[in-house]
Amino acid sequence: MIQPAKPELVTVNIDGQEVEVPKGINVIEAARMVGVDVPHYCYHPKLTIAGNCRMCLIELGMPAVDRATREPIMDEATGKQKINWIPRPQIGCGTNVSPGMHIKTQSDMVKECREGVMEFLLINHPLDCPICDQAGECKLQEQATGYGRGYSRFIEQKNVKPKRTQLGPRVVLDDERCVLCSRCIRFSQEVAKDDVLGFVDRGSYSTLTCYPGKELANNYSLNTVDICPVGALTSTDFRFKMRVWFLKQTNSIDTESSVGANTVVWSREGVIYRITPRQNDEVNDTWMADSGRILYKQVQSDDRLLPAGSLADNLAAASALLKDGGVAVVGSGRSSVEEQFFTARIAKQLEAKSCIVARHGEGDGILVSADRNPNTRGALVTGLITGLPATELTELAADIDAGAVKTVLVVGEDLTAAGLSADQLAKVNIVYLGFHANATSAAAKVSIAGLTVFEKSGTYINQQFRLQKFASAVPGLAGATDDRVVLAQLLAAVGGETTGSDLASVWSALSREISVLDGLAYAQLPDTGLLLDSTAWSGLAFPEGETLHYQPATAEATA
Repeated sequence: MIQPAKPELVTVNIDGQEVEVPKGINVIEAARMVGVDVPHYCYHPKLTIAGNCRMCLIELGMPAVDRATREPIMDEATGKQKINWIPRPQIGCGTNVSPGMHIKTQSDMVKECREGVMEFLLINHPLDCPICDQAGECKLQEQATGYGRGYSRFIEQKNVKPKRTQLGPRVVLDDERCVLCSRCIRFSQEVAKDDVLGFVDRGSYSTLTCYPGKELANNYSLNTVDICPVGALTSTDFRFKMRVWFLKQTNSIDTESSVGANTVVWSREGVIYRITPRQNDEVNDTWMADSGRILYKQVQSDDRLLPAGSLADNLAAASALLKDGGVAVVGSGRSSVEEQFFTARIAKQLEAKSCIVARHGEGDGILVSADRNPNTRGALVTGLITGLPATELTELAADIDAGAVKTVLVVGEDLTAAGLSADQLAKVNIVYLGFHANATSAAAKVSIAGLTVFEKSGTYINQQFRLQKFASAVPGLAGATDDRVVLAQLLAAVGGETTGSDLASVWSALSREISVLDGLAYAQLPDTGLLLDSTAWSGLAFPEGETLHYQPATAEATA
């Protein structure tokens, strides 16, 4: 792997401690690197600087020099270079570090400034934290406790602002909680490229709203909820459903396209309540598409394939059909690397043609790619396919009509959606493995209920050829079986080499048999993924709209 260039370092003094930090970063980030918290609301590391909340005020000084000679001015008492302190506090978010800079984050002036800012922010803010939907992850609540006065001097009537304003189909605004940080406005302008939000009126009457005739309806609108530091913006899907401190967090991957955005699945007692983005600067920054947040609903969807019969009986019936010859294998670009590995092994053992079904859509240039399968590259790496897949299985249809195929092993796909007719399905024996019912599962001789991505663990390879892992968030449907286990046992049943279905055993085989995975183990994969050598597939023409690296907004690009 190519190692990134090391940043140029400069020496600064933070609260009396000399530290080295990367040149050009702002005071908030410099302080964070040495474990010092500079509170803030409007600042977000992935957005341009606004500097309007004033919560990050610090004291700033620079080494004194003689204006005429540029020689250092020394302090006779200490023998060190004198520091000229700026008489007024400065905002940390808008101040970049420079050599010799001195910063105070805990002085009496700074503490008084923070208390004053908090006091102003709370003047019209409703003090009803116990019933606020943001409770448990609210920066205003945390910083009022950590940096506020601890009591209120305000005795006048609060200015009550609008509540339950529908900004768009997925976002609700409680304007009385808004602290006017403008994060949502800047995100819409700079990342989503959908400039629909702004402030109207002045002073205590300023409110957030959409421009006339517009609404916050783009596919990234819920990111504004994620970055809102208070309870102003809430998700219509998650609003007042569950307290966040009750929820378990599990790292996962957005499976709606080949981008492979990193996510966190929030669940309690086997029920998923929401999905939020997980930071990975090489893939999705800190964002994700709204369309990926509702995928958890497939766990309890009406078309969920319900288990029928015992696994042992189903495997026996499936292996009998497969060993009879004339087999074709239709894998899935939605299967994990481990599942595709076993599917490819089964096809090789049965000397069967194998393929997957392509899904194409229009890439949005942000975090939804033209390739709507999360693991097309995994199918290439595991050898399940040798070239790019097609959206319709015309070759399989022709083989069925010619009588060359008697049995089709299908993993999670609906063959009718891939161009096959009901008459063609009736001509063959179908062995189906998947979590959702469809025309193919209905026509299958053997149907085995599998698990959703939220109920199992494994890996995907995204459009960058980055290997990323995901973990089981909730228990599987009663009676359903992990697809990886089913495929491993099916491989053994048709006479293939026996391999343990646990992840450690599978990865032992993967690293041994596939050169680009040599030396890798599932347990050792970093949370941000591992970039694989993709030179073997560099000649393939992937769909237009694929991007190999997410380009975050920068101050220069959006100024």
